[in-house]
Amino acid sequence: MAGSLKETVEESDTRLGRLFDFSIQALIVLSLVTFSIETLPHLSPSYQKLLSALELLCVVVFTFEYIVRLWVADRKIAFVFSFFGVIDLIAILPFYLTLGIDLRSVRVFRFLRLFRILKLVRYNQAVRRFHRALLIAREEIVLFAVVALILLYLAAVGIYYFENEAQPEAFASVFHSLWWATATLTTVGYGDVYPVTVGGRCFTFLVLLVGLGIVSVPAGLVASALSKAREIEDGKELFETDTKDCR
Repeated sequence: MAGSLKETVEESDTRLGRLFDFSIQALIVLSLVTFSIETLPHLSPSYQKLLSALELLCVVVFTFEYIVRLWVADRKIAFVFSFFGVIDLIAILPFYLTLGIDLRSVRVFRFLRLFRILKLVRYNQAVRRFHRALLIAREEIVLFAVVALILLYLAAVGIYYFENEAQPEAFASVFHSLWWATATLTTVGYGDVYPVTVGGRCFTFLVLLVGLGIVSVPAGLVASALSKAREIEDGKELFETDTKDCR
């Protein structure tokens, strides 16, 4: 019985396995829809009761599913700390602990199981390629992140000295200025806080120029690393083909 249960839960090749997987995915959709509806204002008490009942049903099923997956797992500790294991636990834990934090939205990550259910091998290869690209460019990405944080801090300090006297409420401290620095360096520019002095505006122009470069650097790093990862993958496939031909 344990073997058939394990096959149903972990394998999607069988009819029961596919039915189980797609039923869970349907419940995930239902839970996300009910969560979104609950955020609507002025819901009637009857609708609130219905949504609460649906959420209770989803939590019960997800809890049963988590326990079953844990029971049939060969390496239970590895499952608990795996990506899906953590997501599954986070999605149901606040319901039992009444933490005051609604984390139902993280259930959307569970849709990633569709790649395994539908046997989308091409996407699995793409995920591996992206992971390989991150490993290739990790040193450059870490260096870029450190430099970006330094520039963020320097931008906040600079605008604080330029604008503190003119706008003591908006730029009360370096910490208050960090919001402006973040919005400007990322070239978002919300406009809720902006400089009014000549020095502050000139400084903003320089920060925007730096921000344009900051936005483009990560994309270039990842694109270059993905290209290199594809070359490595194509080289491996060519080597395996040549080896088979030799045999």
